[in-house]
Amino acid sequence: MDRMSLPAHPLTVGFDLDMTLIDSRRGIHAVYTRLAAETGAHIDADAAVGRLGPPLEWELGHWFPEELVPEMARRYRELYPAHAIAPSPALPGAAEAIGAVRAAGGRAIVVTAKNRPQAGLHLTHLGLEPDELIGGLWAEAKAVALKEHGAAVYVGDHTGDVLGARAAGALSVAVATGPVGADELRAAGADVVLADLTEFPAWWKGYVDGPR
Repeated sequence: MDRMSLPAHPLTVGFDLDMTLIDSRRGIHAVYTRLAAETGAHIDADAAVGRLGPPLEWELGHWFPEELVPEMARRYRELYPAHAIAPSPALPGAAEAIGAVRAAGGRAIVVTAKNRPQAGLHLTHLGLEPDELIGGLWAEAKAVALKEHGAAVYVGDHTGDVLGARAAGALSVAVATGPVGADELRAAGADVVLADLTEFPAWWKGYVDGPR
């Protein structure tokens, strides 16, 4: 076990943010639209929000030369608070899912590829209060935080989230609310696939009450 890691605790649950807890498509679309207007670059904002999950720099690489990506990422993040927070609602069942973990005596953490300050703005705006927030991690790299906090379950909407859960030795619970369909999530190795987080409390009750 890594020195900084905790033993997995069956009631510690990690959640992804974008398209798992929140629907950030309208907000992110607005930021890309504004960035395109400022720079004169062609950015297909519809395409960008249709593949949410990977890090910002990966998406910007579709629209800008490699040498401009760091500058564009900086400007995107400057625009983000004013244009992306208010239009991004919680997805159905988000608050209830976190509440169900807490009601069972568990801990709910958020592990996301989004940078921590912007993720925190979303959570504060929506009144969602996880026990921990870790940003800037994608796919297998999410396992670092999941192991550090002893998460036994990770809930996400992308195949990258499935990879992160598996790399951490956590149960992968996938929700089909993002750009990846249920069949693809299963094929990627998700242990459980839910339509959305409204199904989480019932599944969680069975998980908590059943043998592990």
